[in-house]
Amino acid sequence: MPTATTIDAATTTQPHNPQRSVRGGLLDPRMLCKSLPGALRKLDPRTLWRNPVMFIVEIGAVLATWCAVLDSSWFAWLIVGWLWLTVIFANLAEAVAEGRGKAQAASLRKAKTDTMARRLTDSGREEQVAAPLLQRGDIVVVEAGQTIPGDGDVIEGIASVDESAITGESAPVVRESGGDRSAVTGGTTVLSDRIVVKITQKPGESFIDRMIGLVEGANRQKTPNEVALNILLASLSIIFVFAVATLQPLAIFSKANNPGVPDSLSLNGDGVTGIVLVALLVCLIPTTIGALLSAIGIAGMDRLVQRNVLAMSGRAVEAAGDVNTLLLDKTGTITLGNRQAAAFTPLTGVTTEQLADAAQLSSLADETPEGRSIVVFAKQEFGLRARTPGELENATWVEFSATTRMSGVDVGDRRLRKGAAGSVAAWIRSEGGTVPPELDDLVESISAAGGTPLAVGELHDGQARALGVIHLKDVVKHGMRERFDEMRRMGIRTIMITGDNPMTAKAIADEAGVDDFLAEATPEDKMALIKKEQAAGLLVAMTGDGTNDAPALAQADVGVAMNTGTSAAKEAGNMVDLDSDPTKLIEIVEIGKQLLITRGALTTFSIANDIAKYFAIIPALFVALFPGLDLLNVMRLHSPQSAILSAVIFNALVIVALIPLALKGVRYTPSSASKLLSRNLCVYGLGGIIAPFIGIKLIDLLIQLFPGM
Repeated sequence: MPTATTIDAATTTQPHNPQRSVRGGLLDPRMLCKSLPGALRKLDPRTLWRNPVMFIVEIGAVLATWCAVLDSSWFAWLIVGWLWLTVIFANLAEAVAEGRGKAQAASLRKAKTDTMARRLTDSGREEQVAAPLLQRGDIVVVEAGQTIPGDGDVIEGIASVDESAITGESAPVVRESGGDRSAVTGGTTVLSDRIVVKITQKPGESFIDRMIGLVEGANRQKTPNEVALNILLASLSIIFVFAVATLQPLAIFSKANNPGVPDSLSLNGDGVTGIVLVALLVCLIPTTIGALLSAIGIAGMDRLVQRNVLAMSGRAVEAAGDVNTLLLDKTGTITLGNRQAAAFTPLTGVTTEQLADAAQLSSLADETPEGRSIVVFAKQEFGLRARTPGELENATWVEFSATTRMSGVDVGDRRLRKGAAGSVAAWIRSEGGTVPPELDDLVESISAAGGTPLAVGELHDGQARALGVIHLKDVVKHGMRERFDEMRRMGIRTIMITGDNPMTAKAIADEAGVDDFLAEATPEDKMALIKKEQAAGLLVAMTGDGTNDAPALAQADVGVAMNTGTSAAKEAGNMVDLDSDPTKLIEIVEIGKQLLITRGALTTFSIANDIAKYFAIIPALFVALFPGLDLLNVMRLHSPQSAILSAVIFNALVIVALIPLALKGVRYTPSSASKLLSRNLCVYGLGGIIAPFIGIKLIDLLIQLFPGM
């Protein structure tokens, strides 16, 4: 059955998505031009007040403009210009982040056509109705070539569906009534057959509607961490407002007690000028992180969308970054899901080559994944060429059936059978042969190791005998142990959930390298495990696709529902993976951690920036009054005017310089919290102190090139 493309957990390569082709590079000039009108519209105080830091900057820019009008000078107007640019650059960062989402939303809207639905009435007749008018509970009919008019569940029929408008994957998927693959999405196209769909959406709340709203940022609400950081930044800004306000009376008092001090930019007969006070305030409050905070959050959501994951809220992304426990299904997540041949174990008196030849012959017409793996294994390990059923003349193929639990081939006077050990043993006895106790011992040892044994029997020259056992193994995906080692270094505990017996579960868990496992798991067991972890103060993430997974998905802090799953699962989770790849949960955790690290790194850089600006501005302004401050005047700027102007220009330009980092995110490498903190302090803390010293000094040197300034 065709399914959506899955991604190997060992790689980060993503399937081609035509939706992503609309994206330009970071700070793409075309994107900047498109975002500039939005940045200007965000100057509206009714919009900007949600960002306390930049709202204060805008108020300061207005006051500075008024001061410049009253006392016009080149210095005043340059300060005013750069203050307004600071606000615009901050708005531009958010507008660019939103613009990247709007570019994807435009492609998603193409999937929202004016579709007409064939709604079934109570009498069983069909009526044409516009898709937006469909109500929850309506029953519609969709046939090959028609667009599914709304989100719902298939209640009758089976069909191949093209979901490329949503997932970007060209490979069709199968949707059928019943089971965990019954959910369909509005805007996708039926390629074959006929299905009857029960609509589960409300008007205007379809999957595409929600996705468009989220990627555009229209429905994005501030996360708890963002709210807390905004409160901190607002508090710091208020403190600096009072601190800067005290400079005016301090300057007047100091001037009165030092009448011999010459007038300067900052100290005239009336004290410190309003322009200088505003410029000083803007340079000292944490404008850098205040300008980039919204862009960081939007970009984090955008990175998930690029990986075909729809997060229903920013809270879910943040929670993913703080996850302590990962619950992972075994089949399809940790293992490939299809058992593969791993070994041929012959009985006494039979060579391994003889067993491999018989196993391959009996599997030539077996189209199951297990059968194909036996043919390939025999070829690779024993040099047996890949024969085809057509090469064997007068061969009679015995297909596998649930009744016999065997398959095989009859060629001349030779008959081969492969299947469940009990069935093959019964066949051998029915043909007059005997089954040695050694066969039972081999079967038990393979089962104990977590594998699946398949016995191979032969009837040749009237003698029936057992040849040996094929060891089928649920193969762990390549690189999973390394990924789990990374999770462990991140402080995340991994738990494998499986319906297998404890012995098989332990064997797979040991091979994959997970920390723990839950065998013979039921929905109630999953729920109990999640509640137990949460009771210990831990955050839990899990994936699911079935209706029976819905309670656990709703209980988990991060519940990732598969797009191929039921509507109940998608409603219960706070994320939906459009690729339906269970291993995506590991990437989601990494993206969440990258979001938190990016926010922390830029906050560190911003606060460290302010420390450096103190050394640039305060000594230059007050060294005439307090000669002792000359020790702090390490930058030796040209003049007080140059110091103020250089700091304001640097304050604006650093926002633009950090927009790509805010959008792309700080590179995340798995390590402990203490190491991450040390790296942040060394790179972004130290860098935040050094960068202003260099940047402000260079700008000061450039200003000196213009004598009139």
